[in-house]
Amino acid sequence: MKRALFIAGPTASGKSALSLRLAEDLNGVIINSDSMQVYRDLRVITARPSEEEEAMAPHRLYGYLDATEVSSAASWADDAMREIEAAWSQDQTPIVIGGTGLYFKALLTGMAEIPDIPDDIRADVRARCDKEGSEALHGELAEVDPVTAERLFPGDSQRICRALEVYHATGKPISVWQADTKPGPMQAVDDAGLLTKIVLDPPRDVLYDRCNRRFDLMLESGAWEELDALMARGLDPSLPLMRALGVPSLIAYRRGELSLEEAVEDAKMQTRRFAKRQLTWFRNQFGHWDRFPAQFSESDYRDFLNKKITKAVD
Repeated sequence: MKRALFIAGPTASGKSALSLRLAEDLNGVIINSDSMQVYRDLRVITARPSEEEEAMAPHRLYGYLDATEVSSAASWADDAMREIEAAWSQDQTPIVIGGTGLYFKALLTGMAEIPDIPDDIRADVRARCDKEGSEALHGELAEVDPVTAERLFPGDSQRICRALEVYHATGKPISVWQADTKPGPMQAVDDAGLLTKIVLDPPRDVLYDRCNRRFDLMLESGAWEELDALMARGLDPSLPLMRALGVPSLIAYRRGELSLEEAVEDAKMQTRRFAKRQLTWFRNQFGHWDRFPAQFSESDYRDFLNKKITKAVD
């Protein structure tokens, strides 16, 4: 029986801890659905599971790409389906977890078959974003693709650039491409009632406190060494991993552009803002998913497991 679990939630909401418990109870394979945790360079800064945690259960699609690569939802979905099929072939339960909502949507509602973007167009858009800022490009996007601009936050530079790249490369808004999309590879599993979909939805004040405390712990647990090694590679600053939460702020400190206090506070602020956007996105896009608090007592967990999970995988 091809059954599976999807667990989505904002950063620092406790997804990894929950997935480990579920993997133990359900003979599960944990499959990453976080667009930053696919890269190997920054285990600590991107909050990837530790080596000890990875030894507790099978983990897939964590740290399997180099920082020079650009992951996309479509390429990730292909990789994820291979891992899901592999888990099924071993009578294991695929547990797909992460905070990148677009990755989940790629498996469910599918991805538009957009042609490859020429390197010169991509480079031009990214350079303009660095020079003019994402808000200026968001204004341009509103003129050529108001549908996409309406759903994107003006600070979401990666998706704004992507939308403009598609428009300039194909002459059609990305929203038009997306409207002509085939269902994703997990849609049939969901339609058959074999997919359990969960969003962790912690109170905002609890989430913000967890974000702050986790960032402090990162700085004490190897973040600086990771950052220095990444900077030493001299990578293109427009690469996704160079824009990971905390990285621009800490690089600014290393370059003398911010004090340590300013860099840490800026990184925490950006993390909290990102978590807030994730909460809003999941509530708007995944409103039909089951929602649970981020913290479980033992009795809460067992009740959750028996009522929502076990019946779906037995």
